[in-house]
Amino acid sequence: MCGIVGYTGAKNAVEVLLEGLSNLEYRGYDSAGISVFEKDGLQTVKTKGRLADLREKLKNYTFTSGCGIGHTRWATHGAPSDVNAHPHVTDRLALVHNGIIENYDQVREFLQGKGYRFVSQTDTETAAKMVDYCYHGDPEAAIREACATLRGAYAFCILFADRPGEIYCLRKDSPLIVALGQGENFVASDMPAVLRFTRSYYLLEEGEIARVTPEGVTVTGPDGKPVAKAVQTATWNIEQAQKGGYAHFMLKEIFEQPDAIRSTMSPRIGQNGLPDFSASNIPADLFRGVTKLNVVACGTAMHAGMIGKALMEKLARLPVEVDMASEFRYRDPVLGPGQLALVISQSGETADSLAALRLCKEAGVPVIAIVNVAGSSIAREADYCIYTYAGPEIAVASTKAYSVQINLMYLLAVSCALQRGTMTEAQARSYLEGLRGTIARVRDALALSEEIKAYAQDLKNVSDLFFIGRGIDYYLALEGSLKLKEVSYIHSEAYAAGELKHGPIALISQNVPVIAMATQRSLLPKMVSNIKEVKARGGHVLLITGQDYDVDTSCCDKIMRLPIGDEAFGPMLGVVVLQLLAYYASIARGCDVDKPRNLAKSVTVE
Repeated sequence: MCGIVGYTGAKNAVEVLLEGLSNLEYRGYDSAGISVFEKDGLQTVKTKGRLADLREKLKNYTFTSGCGIGHTRWATHGAPSDVNAHPHVTDRLALVHNGIIENYDQVREFLQGKGYRFVSQTDTETAAKMVDYCYHGDPEAAIREACATLRGAYAFCILFADRPGEIYCLRKDSPLIVALGQGENFVASDMPAVLRFTRSYYLLEEGEIARVTPEGVTVTGPDGKPVAKAVQTATWNIEQAQKGGYAHFMLKEIFEQPDAIRSTMSPRIGQNGLPDFSASNIPADLFRGVTKLNVVACGTAMHAGMIGKALMEKLARLPVEVDMASEFRYRDPVLGPGQLALVISQSGETADSLAALRLCKEAGVPVIAIVNVAGSSIAREADYCIYTYAGPEIAVASTKAYSVQINLMYLLAVSCALQRGTMTEAQARSYLEGLRGTIARVRDALALSEEIKAYAQDLKNVSDLFFIGRGIDYYLALEGSLKLKEVSYIHSEAYAAGELKHGPIALISQNVPVIAMATQRSLLPKMVSNIKEVKARGGHVLLITGQDYDVDTSCCDKIMRLPIGDEAFGPMLGVVVLQLLAYYASIARGCDVDKPRNLAKSVTVE
């Protein structure tokens, strides 16, 4: 996610801001900028690229200010560029923002009607100009009035030109802290930014506004009344803080999944409760004439595409073909009129996926891309692009990117079903309400962490392990097996449970661990039969199933219960257990979790 730093005090603000932003580089970013108070007013310098590029640009200026704000941007709305970088400014203020303004199109249209002109493609410029529109001399009143109009998740840090030395900030669903010094105070999106200067801080709550000056901090609640804040004390070092107190980035990113899912889903559900991809410029009738969907991806992204296939075919009755990107071109696929391609890539730079995209376009097949990195090659070359808003993944093994990819599969499948007339609007709203409710259940699944950790200890000396599942659980098993291989180096394979008797059951022997996925209540009797076949050959079975599913527990050695509501959303919960299992198995075996051997985060060669 983006990084925010604010400073007001006696030091040179530029140096404090740059140091704070450098301590947030682990979050990932593609542009950076600062705004500071100088004698001739607010001055802003920003640039595409790294902090080194910003430092180089700042050599052309002599700033002595003791107050300013800084930002590192992870592009969502608008590609990485100087003009899209933060801060965004008007004649009266400068603003930086973490999060997403979901209704920025409507707000922008309103402001254009009031005479405002826009120069960027960002949602943040809309927020800055909405605060400007509401400003009549009282910063807090302007912020509250603007935020009553804005819909989404955001943390704002704002300088008002007529309030030198003061910083105003507010948070809603995006983290923000105010850190306390002696004769100086700070604002940051994360504690690592300011740990060298102080360990004392306030954690802002939803809707609270802080006014920060060198002399002190005042906080008011959503009702405008003063709030007494308890001072917190950071007890971790910078490296620990970057990981949010987690031992590894992979674990941190697993636990970030509920927020990542919400950030990805919220902007794509309209006020009418139905899927809305208009912000991605996707025509409302794109799927109406489609006769076949080709999904192309690699590794984890391909497994997300398999989930998408199951959903599209079930909900929209649209034939879907899923291909490994590395094989797609070489099988000479039949491409032609009526087809649509979907290319999925976390980085947006995967070489095989990019080549497949180009082949589809050469054949006249339009391409939708699902990527996590704005301005990436796949994002630029696709006809349509949907960003996942997962924020950066530092760990090599993908976790939250997969969860947001399958979340988009649900939304696209519902949108497709509506366009093809296989689902009514009432059915779609009900389905999406269930999808929304699954976010809370993902948090409940994360609460199984200690139970999973204990089980993973039994895998410390395991050489071989098998995953089985039926239907959509088979696709989930493929991802669980890949994750375990990636980070623990245990040889594991995933099989469709009904295929065991056609060969793979020969691999089951005494005490070989078998993880059985059974999130689909309708397939549970069949799965239990397959599990009993495994037990009869001496396999050690862990069954992962629903909390209230009626299961004969004698069929397995251990059972983990998931808080499944509608079985349609079982994969969003099951994958959490599989990710944690891979993580803790890796720890038990002493592996380098975040940087597994022989692997790279973005594969840019074929």
